[in-house]
Amino acid sequence: MEHSKYDIIGDIHGHASALIELLEVLGYRDTGSGYAHPTRKVIFLGDFIDRGEHLVEHRKLLKIVMSMVENGHAKAIMGNHEFNALAYHTEVNGKPLRLHTDKNTKQHQAFLNEYPSSNPEKFQVLNFFRSLPLWLDLGPLRVVHACWDKESVNFLASRTDRGKLTPELLLEASSPGSDAFKAVETLLKGCEIELPQGVSFLDKDGNCRSAVRVQWWSSCAKTLGEIALPLGVDIGSAARLPLPFGIPHYSKTNKPCFIGHYWLSGEPAPLTDNVACLDYSVAGNGKLVAYRFDGERVLQKDKFVFAE
Repeated sequence: MEHSKYDIIGDIHGHASALIELLEVLGYRDTGSGYAHPTRKVIFLGDFIDRGEHLVEHRKLLKIVMSMVENGHAKAIMGNHEFNALAYHTEVNGKPLRLHTDKNTKQHQAFLNEYPSSNPEKFQVLNFFRSLPLWLDLGPLRVVHACWDKESVNFLASRTDRGKLTPELLLEASSPGSDAFKAVETLLKGCEIELPQGVSFLDKDGNCRSAVRVQWWSSCAKTLGEIALPLGVDIGSAARLPLPFGIPHYSKTNKPCFIGHYWLSGEPAPLTDNVACLDYSVAGNGKLVAYRFDGERVLQKDKFVFAE
């Protein structure tokens, strides 16, 4: 029977000290083979890296995470920042899959600061990223970084090594317009809807966006404005548009699903009875949040844990 006592932890973005504090609040202790608990395991939801430039804690964080995973104290999945890192550091015909533009390099700078090109630890870390599955569907729960889309999972299942990227899939998924690109983007970044021509907004990093992510877990919305992300985004008259066709639907009868990615704020709580986001913006002066899961079908607000 699949283990069912998990502590699921959201996006960390280089905040090693916050992770140690949270693990200790959860009752994990450094055993010499990584932080461990006598009866529980951690599931990390990805986005271990980037941001947190002022901390210089990436190496410290990754040693903790890699040790826990390698010694069986934790499971982990890939976030969009790990995917981006693999593409940034993988060359095909002399060119990186993720171009070294000012925007891409700035986003990745916190990692580059601690892992210069000549650092052998960088290759160990990238190999660890390659080992991370894009999703996990365990006995009592599912985890994915941004969006559980059955169609994308099914498409990728036969093209991955037990959910893990192959070199061929990394190349294909780095090619905009391909089916693999769309599927991986959906799982790691969310379901995206193009806005009408002339409608755009600035994201949290000041980049102009002409598409919005959507709350795929919402079952009662009628208009695009009701499901647009980030929460409160101003998309003008496009907010009144009916829901677009093709948005993933997560049934209320499905097993609980845990996600990160969305930079929430405020008091942690489930999004629905069976979907919870654990990204509460630790890299933006928010909280590093965990959910203490014991096999329940209906998620509970009082099972969110965070270090003050």
